[in-house]
Amino acid sequence: MSQPKQQSLWRWICVRILALAMGSVVLIAFSMWLRFVIQNLWVLHHMPASQREELALLLKHPERDVERFHHLVDAGWGIRYSLPDVASSDWLTLAALIVIALPIIVFLGLRTARPLSVQFSRLATAARSVARGEFGTRAVTVDNAPAELAQFTEDFNLMSQQLARYDRELRASHVAMAHELRSPLTAAIGRLQGMIDGVFEPDPSQLKMVMKQLHHLNRLTDELHLLSLADAGQLSFTLSAFDLTELLRERVLWMKPQAEAAGLQMQVSASAAAPFTGDPFRLGQVFTILMENALRYAAEGKLLSIVVESRPQGYLITFTDRGPGVAPEFLPVMFERFTRADSSRARHSGGSGLGLSIARAICEACGGQLVASLSQEKGLIISLHLPLASPQVAIKNRMN
Repeated sequence: MSQPKQQSLWRWICVRILALAMGSVVLIAFSMWLRFVIQNLWVLHHMPASQREELALLLKHPERDVERFHHLVDAGWGIRYSLPDVASSDWLTLAALIVIALPIIVFLGLRTARPLSVQFSRLATAARSVARGEFGTRAVTVDNAPAELAQFTEDFNLMSQQLARYDRELRASHVAMAHELRSPLTAAIGRLQGMIDGVFEPDPSQLKMVMKQLHHLNRLTDELHLLSLADAGQLSFTLSAFDLTELLRERVLWMKPQAEAAGLQMQVSASAAAPFTGDPFRLGQVFTILMENALRYAAEGKLLSIVVESRPQGYLITFTDRGPGVAPEFLPVMFERFTRADSSRARHSGGSGLGLSIARAICEACGGQLVASLSQEKGLIISLHLPLASPQVAIKNRMN
């Protein structure tokens, strides 16, 4: 069953104020009318039949006998019935009706305004909880609340959920970051301490082991710095025109020695040239990361197929391997920091768990998108969507 359409805040307030005002006027007017009807029926019921018939004729034509008409009215309704006095029964009745109607008006006004007040109270309570660090707190939507307030509540709940997710990711990232940085640092310190204590000879082989760990540590800090720049929107781009297919083939040639050693063949296919304006260095980083990922985890499939397709909105570049793939539940978190499908194998192969995160950050900074899916047969498909004009190109064009 479809939900009732909610009113805008302006319409919500106007409808309730007008309904309350008009209802109050109608209530008082009806009460006055009812009072006169009851009084007339009471007087006519106790009036003799002959006078009642005579009065009925004079009510239609009072000018026939004005004196007799007033005599009958004064006899039935009282001699002070027609006096223009502030203290007359009509004004007293009106005052009594207003006194009776005021509590009803106040009650109805507060009742109609209650959804607005309750919704704001729930939002305020949820906001205080979020301010205390209780991310993920939700504010329940009140029935009959204005549309803007209901939408605001929904947006607040989404924001709270996002904050909770960011907080969880930040905490997990800090723990993983400390672990990743501590491993090479501990190894380097242990090796140096061993040479100081005389356990190891300070020969070139031992120094190379220390240098290897320091290089790994330096690479981790560089990758974390790049991700920090991307998160802050400060990732720099040097724009130029180039061909995506040529850049891919260049990256394949650069990776050829490692691929041949692992027995992996990389093929680039494109139906036509793929001219693009962007940063070839940054996109080269993305291509290299995706190729290295296939080299680490899909070398047993013996083939990495890279296809460049032109689309109306830009380009679609797919990296398809024939490796073991990943578990379906791993796909949603595949591009998160320090996430590995197989931690031990990734660490053994030199993976830091940041490569795919860096690739996604660069793609999103270019206005693109990086998506992973499983092949129907075997292996993993990583699709890179690139727009014809990235946001940086658009900004540059506006500045010019």
